[in-house]
Amino acid sequence: MIAERLTAQLLAGEPARDPLAVAERLLAIQGQDPRGARLAIRARTAGLSAGDVDRLLNERLLLITWLNRGTLHMVQSEDYHWLHTLTAPTLLTANARRLAQEGLPPDAATRGVGVIERALAAEGPLTRHQLRERLTTAGVRTEGQALVHLLALASLRGLIVRGPLREGHHAFVLVRDRLGPPPSPVERPRALAELARRYLLAHAPADERDLAKWAGLPLRDIRSGLHAIAPLLAPRADGLLRLSGRPPAAPMPPPRLLGAFDPLLLGWRSREAILGPHRSIVTVNGLFRPFALVRGRAAATWSMTRGEVVLEPLVRLTRRDTAALAADAQDVVRYLAGGVTGA
Repeated sequence: MIAERLTAQLLAGEPARDPLAVAERLLAIQGQDPRGARLAIRARTAGLSAGDVDRLLNERLLLITWLNRGTLHMVQSEDYHWLHTLTAPTLLTANARRLAQEGLPPDAATRGVGVIERALAAEGPLTRHQLRERLTTAGVRTEGQALVHLLALASLRGLIVRGPLREGHHAFVLVRDRLGPPPSPVERPRALAELARRYLLAHAPADERDLAKWAGLPLRDIRSGLHAIAPLLAPRADGLLRLSGRPPAAPMPPPRLLGAFDPLLLGWRSREAILGPHRSIVTVNGLFRPFALVRGRAAATWSMTRGEVVLEPLVRLTRRDTAALAADAQDVVRYLAGGVTGA
């Protein structure tokens, strides 16, 4: 099963040709950690740099916004409208609750969204710091987590997304300026079917509850989507699903360093197959640390200190594995040097 999932995730077999191909396969890449999102693409491609991701963000082919489970995700721009329409409405109640906790009742939150929209319409892309200044001047509360949840509300309402980079930081921009007029709406049954198909392309074998957790949608919606693509499914003896006609699993990949919040840890209900007894080390208080994947299992965590990768083994590593990880660490440094990795 691990080999199949690694192949579906583009971590085994032929690498993807470019960042767009990774986003096409994975559909939504966890994006709240800018470096982690770029490293997710590095691990699934070859010979690129973080600058290749930055370029596509600036060229409007990729964007980052709140989708699925209520966290930031990087997606192809062409997937934005149908995926936003499908998943954003389920997040509004939780967002309103968090805004109220931060001292912004509905009327104040709506006024804050209006300030954001007018500022972007008048001035073009603005960073979070610049939007904080505009909101503060308008008398809208931004202390604590209020600003983050205001930006999320504007995103959930389909008004703004994160797009171009400004001095190393993602700037927010109006959706209409970024993507132009919206296309004809995708009917919900068709969107659910596409969600199910695209999820299984990157996560099979998996089941309906895995998809429900990943997408943040109720099981009734997930079952509707899976039912719509039933002719494409090839159920396994263990009850997990995959798409028929997919190529067999590729051999296990060589040891590789994965970044923070790598999609490999976020696509299923259980992470035990990858993390084993090390779950509490790799996932700490909602944070997903960078880790080394060796023969399909987490074998170390890693960090960067003064531009160098520092490895902290979780298990005994062979000399060959250590050498392979050292070589991959050099590639991480090379990759990150070629782009912007600020928040």
